[in-house]
Formats: sequence, structure tokens, C-alpha cells
Amino acid sequence: MPGENLTRLEAQERKALIDVRSYDVALDLTTGDEVFRSRTRVEFTGSEGASTFIDAFTRTVHAVTLNGRELDPAEVSDGVRIRLDGLAAENVLEVDADAEYTNTGEGLHRFVDPVDGEVYLYTQFEVPDSRRVFAVFEQPDLKATFTFHVTAPARWRVVSNSPTPEPAPVEGTDAATWHFEPTPVLSSYVTALVAGPYESVHSELTSASGRVIPLGVFARKSLFEYLDADYIFEKTRQGFEFYERIFDYPYPFAKYDQLFVPEFNAGAMENAGAITFTETYVFRSKVTDAIKERRVVTILHELAHMWFGDLVTMKWWNDLWLNESFAEYISTLATAEATEWTEAWTTFQAMEKSWAYRQDQLPSTHPVVATINDLEDVQVNFDGITYAKGGSVLKQLSAWVGREAFLSGVAAYFAKHEFSNTELTDLLTELETTSGRDLSSWSQQWLETAGVNTLRPEIATDENGTITSFAVLQSAHPDYPTIRPHRMAIGFYELQDDALVRVKRIELDVDGERTEVAELVGESKPALVLLNDDDLAYAKIRLDEDSLAVAIEHLSRISDPLARSLVWGSVWDSTRDAETAPRDYVRLVLGNIASETESTTIRTTLTQLTTVARLYVDPATRSETVRAVADGLWALAQSAEAGSDAQFQFVKFFASVASTDEHAAALRGLRDGSITLPGLTVDTDLDWELLEGLVLTGAAGAEAIDAALEADNTANGQQAAARARATLPTAEGKRAAFDSLVTSDELPNAIVRNVTMGFQHVSDPAVLGELIEPYFAMLTDIWNSRSYKIAEYVVVGLYPTPLASQELVDATRAWLDANDEIPALRRLVSENLAGVERALAAQQRDRA
Repeated sequence: MPGENLTRLEAQERKALIDVRSYDVALDLTTGDEVFRSRTRVEFTGSEGASTFIDAFTRTVHAVTLNGRELDPAEVSDGVRIRLDGLAAENVLEVDADAEYTNTGEGLHRFVDPVDGEVYLYTQFEVPDSRRVFAVFEQPDLKATFTFHVTAPARWRVVSNSPTPEPAPVEGTDAATWHFEPTPVLSSYVTALVAGPYESVHSELTSASGRVIPLGVFARKSLFEYLDADYIFEKTRQGFEFYERIFDYPYPFAKYDQLFVPEFNAGAMENAGAITFTETYVFRSKVTDAIKERRVVTILHELAHMWFGDLVTMKWWNDLWLNESFAEYISTLATAEATEWTEAWTTFQAMEKSWAYRQDQLPSTHPVVATINDLEDVQVNFDGITYAKGGSVLKQLSAWVGREAFLSGVAAYFAKHEFSNTELTDLLTELETTSGRDLSSWSQQWLETAGVNTLRPEIATDENGTITSFAVLQSAHPDYPTIRPHRMAIGFYELQDDALVRVKRIELDVDGERTEVAELVGESKPALVLLNDDDLAYAKIRLDEDSLAVAIEHLSRISDPLARSLVWGSVWDSTRDAETAPRDYVRLVLGNIASETESTTIRTTLTQLTTVARLYVDPATRSETVRAVADGLWALAQSAEAGSDAQFQFVKFFASVASTDEHAAALRGLRDGSITLPGLTVDTDLDWELLEGLVLTGAAGAEAIDAALEADNTANGQQAAARARATLPTAEGKRAAFDSLVTSDELPNAIVRNVTMGFQHVSDPAVLGELIEPYFAMLTDIWNSRSYKIAEYVVVGLYPTPLASQELVDATRAWLDANDEIPALRRLVSENLAGVERALAAQQRDRA
């Protein structure tokens, strides 16, 4: 709707006119299933006589009063904004309205548990969705205090940013009102409300300030038995101790609740003192060690935000990276140094960095400090650059200026800017002071320019294998030509006693397009040369031809998990760039993954393997490659250590690529117990994955899905059933999945997401062939009629990527040529296109 997409210019103009002191918000959650009553009182200063607006997504506005003057709601409100004319120096605004519950995970999300019919609510406000719950000046630099009053069923639990008070009964009803104390000064997007019959466990810790901080962990009743609260409290305490020590600033809020909520779009959200998490992190069935570690990193990521994001907040969304990159870097550091997950930097390399490298090679790549013109720009900017590239370059910056100087600068930044808003220069100023370095050049090269560099070795030897010259060559994409300085290491690895061990390491600065490494001249060329050993730099690396051949045969013999991860990543990246034949990547993985010890490396590598098999190999050999991959994974599962994480992952990925009658027989046997693997339990969630594999092969259909849902009619079961139905391997099945999302907006966000996942899950991409034209026909209407998150799921998830054909490329380019009016939508479509063009180039390389 007009006015929904707030621009940066509008925000700057509004900031120049007003300053907000306080909000007093009364919400009545007892008014029905569709709407709730929202009454807001705002006190703010203004430029006398000026006009501005307040944001308020409403179904009905009952009354608007500005400084005692009653305004006509029909004249001043359009359902998105309320116009405010004739401001005074001191202003009091009161808005009384009905707002809508959502099922999209934005604003105030309403969920009904299919297990027991209980209603659960939670808010999700980042980026611009507190305006869906109360009238608010929706921009991060208009901070204020917030006082919430919530009327809800008396038997519910109600949680917000301030400690939960004793509820006051509402006479003559079964409702009560919770009157919360005012919050500290906050940006509106980190305020929160969670309400419903949640169950909880409570504890406490003593802050560095000497204050006792109450702790709570919450989940809905039907999942509560699976909640491992003691472990969550342990990681939280470890994070508190680590952060309060290195930040030299005690935790800034009154309590710390962590709430696991249904149908959550993200991993978690850093609401001040009231963190919301995806229920994926409540483990009702066995999960991989990768997921367990990811939960720890997420817990520590959100805790870091209490300082970097909530205490000190960016002025505008172009500095979103200041929040996310910092939390990404510091939570990995905390995980590695304060918890049992000591190989967190290997996980960071395998997952976060591969995400960053992928994002940095898309046509939509952007500097870490991005240009954000409006809210739609930032909505699509929660990406691998904002999180993972930014985290990588902060790690590099910490190494460059020295860790002590880096953390001292961060501590000074918190002390100087507490409860206020900042820009990049504010942080750099403190880091320059503590380090004595001028960071302007570093900032320009690493934060203000886009693109990733590629480093490759150039090695010459004599007839005896002695190195006569060694240089590191650096290149950049012609559209993003910045050549950057890198601090990096070079490792030499030799085969010794059936192991590939590092025999030499040097550390150096690489700058320019060619860096001679005289120190290595005269050395014998080793079996494998590894640039960026120990992963100090942010750059793509290449193996020389001999090293690649050794890696394909002997990668599993490298003892260091980080070195292995770097080699895995290098060959994956060169395969994506159509430099290494996809069939060689398949050989590398199937020949070496059996002995990989790091769960996230296994998970990431097997995900990439399935992409290569389905998209990157020559289509003429696709079927046999997919079959070979599934055969290989099943053999690996059968020979893996009983009950191991690797065995578990091999089974899961085998199910995801099953394609033959023999594969179906194995899956069926695992489900009915006629085939067993030592130590493997087929629990509820794994059973769904095995069933989806059977659906993919055509060996099971709607009847089997219905039966599984009857046995597991939970939220998780409904989502798994939606995904399985969308996996039905027929043109009719895919069209039904497509229509279920395009012709109706009634499905909740979690179901929408799972339908798109099943839609993309194909062995024979031809079943998507008839959906190219319908896809492009629906794009603009979907973007204009759905909430942002739902539109994103549909635009990305229904793009028929598995086709990877020239026809799809041509249709996508034609749509882009004809539709230039919605930049955020064009970005998503252009990213879809980039993936298909990369697949076509890889297929050509495979044929060659």
C-alpha cells in the first residue's frame, strides 16, 4: 500500500522534526480471533506548526487525539499511516484502533496448536512491524521508553521486555491485565510481546554489576517435555560471563527470557530481554550435531545483540551490518572459547563463509555497508554479506589491529554510545583510538566496496621438484575490481604414514595482483599446497592442478578439520565457477566424506553434493549421477560407525536423493523395521524424511502422507506433510503445490515455506516445465498483495530452478526487461536467474 515502504529520506525528515520520549501501549487480546484492540499514547517533542505521520497498520481506527484535539480517523488514517498536522513543541498523541493478528510471522503472530487447540501469540517486529501492533514512529533512531499493558486470559503467561508483573484480574471476566514497568530507551523493533499458555523453567545469574538477573526458558505445552532448559541456561551463563568480561560493560537489561515460539521465520530475534527462537531448536527427535552447535551459536548471537543492537543501535538500516556482523563474529568467538564447541571456526568456514562467498558473487552483491533507500531494500538485505562477510572481515580486523585493541575499542564504544544510535564512523573512531591505526583505507576496501577476490598459487619447479618460483595471484570480478590486502598463511602438506600432514607454514601479507613468495623458493614442492591455511583471509582460494588431484584422492587423510574444510570449500567454489568438473566434485565427496569428523562440514558438503548431482552435472548423465550419489550415501550409511552423527546424516541425505526402486525398498525397510542399521533409531522426524524419499521415488503417495499425519497431527507433522505433498513427482502434484500458494493467502508462513521446499524437491525436473509461464504471470500480484516474508517465500521457492534450462533463462530475462519498477522484487528474481546461469556454465564444464 502507499506509505508502507518508508524511505530513508522520509525517516531523516521525520527525525529532524520530532524526538520521542515515551509510549504507553494497552493491548486487549480478548476481542476475538482476527483483531485485537490497540490503544497507544505517545509523548514527543516537535517543531511547532510542522506536519508528520505516525505508522499504524490497522483494520479500524476508532479515535485519534493530538494534544486534546480529536482528529477524524477517516481523514487522517489510511490503514498504514496517520497524518499529524500542526505539531506543538510538546505533544501527546492517543490512537485507539483495531489491529490484525497475522499468520505470516510478522507483527503479532497467532498460532493454534493442533494438539490441544491452545492459542499462542508472539511478536516479530524487525524490520518494520511494530506498526502492526501499535501506533509508532517506526524507525530505529527514534528511541523511547515503552510501557505495555496487556489484557489476556488470566491463565496465560505474558512476557515482554520488562519483568512480568503479577496480573490484575478483570472483574467479571476470566481475563487479567499485566501492567509492565517502563523499559529502558529502546528502538521499537526490539520491543516484544509473547502471550499464551506457555510453560517455563526459571533460574538466575549474578551479573558483573552484582545485580541478580532472572532467567527464563519458555515453550508451548505440547513441546515442553522436549525442552532441555538446563543446557540452555548453561550456555547462557557461559555467554554472560564471556561478554561481560570482554565488553567491560554489564548486561544492560533487567531480566533475560528465551522463548521458543511456533512458526517463526528466522532462527531467533534479539528483543531486549525477551529473545524469541524458532521451535526447530526444541528437539523432539534426534538432530545432527550441526544443529546442536548452531543452536549454541544462535543463543550466543542473540545475547551479543543485547549490547550490539539493543544497547547501541544503528541510526538507519544501512548500518544493519553493525548489528549482525558483530554478533556473527563475536558469537563464534564465544562458542569456540567459552563452550565445548571448540571447532566453531571450522563451522564458520564451512557454513557462514560459503554463504558469504555465494552471496558476494550474485548480481545483487553489495558493500557490507549497503545503500538502503527504503524498507524493501533492507528486507532483502538480511543476507550472507550483512552477516557472514561482515563477520569475516571483523575477524580479520581484530587480527590486524590486535584483539586487545579491538575489544578495548568495542568497550569504549558501548560506554560512549549507550542507549543511543550510531553510524559506522562512531565504531571506527573508537577502534582507531585504541589501536593507533588509521582505519579509513581498511573501511573503504573492505566495507564500502563489493565483491570477493580469488587467490591462486603460481608455482614453477625444476626437474627435481624444487620450487624455482612461487607467487600468489589475486584477481577480482571485472564489475567489482577492487584488489585488497590480505593477511594469510600458506601451508605445505605431505603424505606421511597414511596421513596428509602439514610440514611447513608461513604467514605473509598478500597485496596487489601478484605477490612473490621468495621464502618458498628452494623448497621441495609438497603433495598439497593450501593457500589461506588457518582461514585468516576472506577470499576464494584455488588449488593448483597437482594439489587438486591429491585432494580428490586423499582429502580424508588431512587431520586438521579446519584445513579439510578449506579444501572442501575450495573445490566446491571452483566447481560453482565451472573451473572444476562437477563429476570430479562428486568423486571428491563420495571418496572422502566417510571420515569427516565435523558435523557442519558433513551437512554443508552433502547439501552441495546434491546440488551438483541435480543441477551441475551434464543433464545427459544426471539420472545416473543422482543414482550413484544415492548408492554411495546408502553404502556410507551401512558402513558408518553405529549411532554416529555421520551415519545419521548419510541416511537423511540418502532419503533426499533416492531415485530408484532399490532405493525405495531400502527406505521402506527402514520405516517398517525390516532393515535396520546398528545404532539408528527411526524416530518421528526421521520417519517423515524417509517417507518424503518414498514420495520422491513415486513409491508412496497421498494415502501414505495422510496416514503419517494422522499418527503425528502436530505442527511439525503438518509442516512435514505439506512438504511431502508438494514433493509428489508429477506435473499435477507440482501444479497443486503451486496453486495452493498463489491462489490463496490463507496458509501460515511455516506451511508456505515447507510447500516451497517440497516443490523444489524433484528427481525429474521436467515435471516443472509447464510452470514457467504461470510463475512470471503471478509475480507482481504476489509482491503487491502479500506480506514481505510470504512474498519472498513464494518468489524464491516457486521459481522452477531444477529445470536449469535456457528456456528458463530466456523467460527470466524477458521478465526482468519488462519489469523495472520494484527493485526488491527484481533483486530476488535476478538472484534466481544467477543460480540457473551458474548451473548451465557448470553443465558445460562437465560436458567438456
